[in-house]
Amino acid sequence: MYDRALQALVKMALEPEWEARFEPNSYGFRPGRSCHDAIGAIYPAINKKAKYVLDADIAKCFDRINHEALLKKLNTFPTIRRQVRAWLKAGVMDGKRLFPTSEGTPQGGVISPLLANIALHGMENAIKELADTFDMKRPDGTQLGKRDKRKSVNFVRYADDFVILHEDLTIVKRCQELISDWLKGMGLELKPSKTRLAHTLEEHLEEKPGFDFLGFNVRQYPTGKYTSGRVNGKLLGFKTIITPNKDSQKKHYKKVAEIIDKHKGLSQTTLIKNLNPIIRGWCNYFSTVVSQKIFERIWHLTVWKLIKWGIKRHRNKGKKWVYLKYFQTIGGDNWTFAISPKGKNPLRLLKHSETKITRHVKVKDDASPYNGDTIYWSSRMGKHPEMLKRTASLLKKQNGKCPKCGLSFKDGDLIELDHIIPKSKGGRNEYNNYQLLHRHCHDEKTRIDGSLNKGSISQIKIPENYRWEQDMLVT
Repeated sequence: MYDRALQALVKMALEPEWEARFEPNSYGFRPGRSCHDAIGAIYPAINKKAKYVLDADIAKCFDRINHEALLKKLNTFPTIRRQVRAWLKAGVMDGKRLFPTSEGTPQGGVISPLLANIALHGMENAIKELADTFDMKRPDGTQLGKRDKRKSVNFVRYADDFVILHEDLTIVKRCQELISDWLKGMGLELKPSKTRLAHTLEEHLEEKPGFDFLGFNVRQYPTGKYTSGRVNGKLLGFKTIITPNKDSQKKHYKKVAEIIDKHKGLSQTTLIKNLNPIIRGWCNYFSTVVSQKIFERIWHLTVWKLIKWGIKRHRNKGKKWVYLKYFQTIGGDNWTFAISPKGKNPLRLLKHSETKITRHVKVKDDASPYNGDTIYWSSRMGKHPEMLKRTASLLKKQNGKCPKCGLSFKDGDLIELDHIIPKSKGGRNEYNNYQLLHRHCHDEKTRIDGSLNKGSISQIKIPENYRWEQDMLVT
């Protein structure tokens, strides 16, 4: 416990410095960044142009990082350097035997993800420097500028998985060679079985179009002229669609089916309570892409699995009897797997198809939770160490916008807490009745919502046992 706390302390000291230095398209194991940000970086890179893609994985990344190369790149003061070296060289216990660790980072260590990101820092910069040497010409035969050459190649990394995108296959292969040489300096190499070259729109060397990344399938589909987008007035001829990949769908349905099979002898209540977290988590992860049809298909399969579950519990009954016993009509939907305890609201199974599709807004390229922009990060994460939890939660709930004027809050704005229903009108001190407003918007709302008007004496209903004495109302 002491060692884990010490690792957390060192991480807190090193992370702000490296967050300011990390490359913009590195998303794995970094505060305020997620898989959805990585997918959000891929989509605009290909939605207007079909490209070749190198989908690669680093072989045993966390187990093979060269210690000396990592410590040299860390470049910190001696006390932390010695401590990090001690953690790297601590060894691994297998049973009662201690095995030395001459390479790699500690498995499960608090500081290990940060050390891995430091080790892999520099890959994107190496690709951008290589882009300066690309032979890319305009239609008139002149060379493109460095800025356009760098924009033409896209590198997105999440931990040890990364993709390189470019419209020219030769350039993608050059980037692959560069990355292979770069990784050797850290004692790493690409994993051949998980490294493939493909094209986002067409087949390439018998490889299907598109690629899988972080559980998503990214692919472009040919379209007709009426459904195709345009760039500079020209038809694209395709659409970029991101969906849950087939492997993710199979694993999820297999997990759902296993839980249903294990609950043959248990109650419907127990089954619903164990299935809901699995369904909610999977659907929320894929709720930012084109998933509605897949959600509906998996829910259809789940319904039939539940009917079979009911038939096995009641072997002398038919499908219709099982349906009437375990399914209810709620909100006009006849296929709600639910149970209604006496005097309580029905406990119902969450449906995949009920999940709302909400597009994810990608994090700013160079933004960091340590850059002082508390409003931006509170609006994204719902928490920030320099802001009250209530304020941060409301900022996220309101998407960082003032509901009165509709404008986004900015750093330095005067923000005040407001009761939606004024307390003088019976409003309560609870989150559902809170909102954040600009100070001038708050003043305007208070002026017109009646909270300042306490009512005149003529509007007060006087009980019979009250009387006037010397212009005062007394009992």
